[in-house]
Amino acid sequence: MNTKYMHKAIEYANNSGKDIPVGAVIVKNDTILALAHNQKEADNDVSAHAEILAIRKASKHLGNWRLDDCDMYVTLEPCPMCMWAILQARINNLYFGAYDTVYGAISTNPDIIRHANSKLNFKGGIMELECKLLLDNYFKTMRDK
Repeated sequence: MNTKYMHKAIEYANNSGKDIPVGAVIVKNDTILALAHNQKEADNDVSAHAEILAIRKASKHLGNWRLDDCDMYVTLEPCPMCMWAILQARINNLYFGAYDTVYGAISTNPDIIRHANSKLNFKGGIMELECKLLLDNYFKTMRDK
């Protein structure tokens, strides 16, 4: 685990515009393969979450949908849709910042990894305060409008 990649995910999350500020980075052998942020509103695409977009970019970069030996850093705990994509892509390690106790796949269904028969390792709470602050500021701004 390397916090420089979480810093990069936070930096990218700040480019989300009207979308909820979530950033994702996929790394292999200490090389960034993909950077993405939420674009659901911008693209009018319900699946345009940072994690899904990063998986698409990394798969294209490698020419393979299997992202073996890759790590993902994401500023918010993945939702069930994104978690399933992460598991299917065979990402080795998932590192996330803020926990999502309402929609987070691990918080709401801690057995999801076991049910998928996956060897995914995960760790949450990486730079949690900074990641949570991004979200808090976004939602405060939205409420104030």
